[in-house]
Order: sequence, then structure tokens, then C-alpha cells
Amino acid sequence: MAKPFTPKIVTANALLEGDVVYLTADDRWTRAMHEAELITDADTARLRLLIAEGQPEEVVGPYLADAKPSPTGPEPVHFREEFRRTGPSNYHHGKQEAL
Repeated sequence: MAKPFTPKIVTANALLEGDVVYLTADDRWTRAMHEAELITDADTARLRLLIAEGQPEEVVGPYLADAKPSPTGPEPVHFREEFRRTGPSNYHHGKQEAL
């Protein structure tokens, strides 16, 4: 029996800055995971990934990442995506600079 589909988001790295980015429902790239499109079926996930892969002038390494719904938007399921979302583990640069 096939494994049930797990909701996904499309994520990649911005080509010029290297920041983690997420594809939104209106085909924008955002640095905020909560703005990402939460994809709930396999066919749409494959199509959205193809769209992302067709933008090599904007992003590198697009892939589908497991996510879960929350009241504020998609949330990561795995540690890797949480780590990518929050940035480097040491302070004073990157996304943690504002802390």
C-alpha cells in the first residue's frame, strides 16, 4: 500500500544571497516560511517543484520539504528545515543578527 502524501512546501536557496527561500501560492519567493504555499497533494507538489526548477536565474537546489499546517502558516516537520529556517547556529550574523 502506498504511503499517504505528507503536506509539502517548495524550498530552495536564493541564487545571489544564498538565503533559504520558499515558494508562495502566487509564485513569489519569500524568506518567511509562514508565507509558503502548503501543498496537500502529490500532483500539485510535482508541478510546483517543476516551476521552481525552471527558475535557475533566481534559485538553486529547489526541493520539496515536509511541512505541517499551523494557524500562522506552514511549519517544519523535520529538524533540518527548522535549522534552515532559523539560520546559522552561532550569533552576530545572518538571520540571528537581530537577536
